[in-house]
Amino acid sequence: WPICLDTTDTEEIIRIVKAISPGFGAINLEDISAPRCFEIERRLREELDIPVFHDDQHGTAVVTTAALINALKFVDKKVEDIKVVVSGAGAAGTACSKMILQLGVKNLIGCDSKGAIHPKRNDLNSSKRWFADSTNPNQDSGTLKDVIAGADVFVGVSAPNVINQEDVKCMAKDPIVFAMSNPDPEISPDEALPVVAVMATGRSDYPNQINNVLCFPGIFRGALDCQASTINEEMKLATAHAIAGTVKESHLCADYIIPSVFDSSVAPKIAKAVREAAIKTGVARRKKSSQQKFS
Repeated sequence: WPICLDTTDTEEIIRIVKAISPGFGAINLEDISAPRCFEIERRLREELDIPVFHDDQHGTAVVTTAALINALKFVDKKVEDIKVVVSGAGAAGTACSKMILQLGVKNLIGCDSKGAIHPKRNDLNSSKRWFADSTNPNQDSGTLKDVIAGADVFVGVSAPNVINQEDVKCMAKDPIVFAMSNPDPEISPDEALPVVAVMATGRSDYPNQINNVLCFPGIFRGALDCQASTINEEMKLATAHAIAGTVKESHLCADYIIPSVFDSSVAPKIAKAVREAAIKTGVARRKKSSQQKFS
């Protein structure tokens, strides 16, 4: 059940969560802003022996990656060949970028409000320094509008209306646009749809809603069933593939790259994939866990 904390202090949040943790099998962190969210999750994962999962980071990343798997399949592009531009270097943008790299993307450029993040910038905090050290292999500089040229994929977790139709026209053939800022996306579907191959948002009133509620019930069910000590990268990537696999190839189309949040078949498939990944990577304390039913 939800427990609301009337504090934004990093040390106090850590202390409270540690104090209540004996009564729980796992902890789902929600609505903790960057950069404190990174420290809070890191410390809790190190100091507790139960899974700790920051949903705003990893839930968004998992579902975004699942959508990307199917979008690339639809436009017939290989993950290692594409250029991805991520707008937003906060909690969600960082986690999305890390998981997209794990998927096999080689060329990813992160952008904040000042433009492309690269090693020569001297205004970066610790979380943005990760982008400078780990992404943008060609050290591209300039604004978001500069670096989006030639990109195959745009992932937006930033602010409304940061790109327009002309920017999308400058992208590579069959562009994929995930504009997930809520309630107003980085570009409206009405503006983008004439020129994009695949469009997704965080909203329920358009096709292809990318919403972290699609993943965390199944992730926690799987982790609890096998008494996992943590939720590792392999378990998250297995979740992304399980979600993507829910969409049958015969049904895959521009308006259906990701299942609905109301699709009851998704969570059990995720739970199974998470259990198997946990056992395979040695973090499951119950090797032959019984599959729990979802009601």
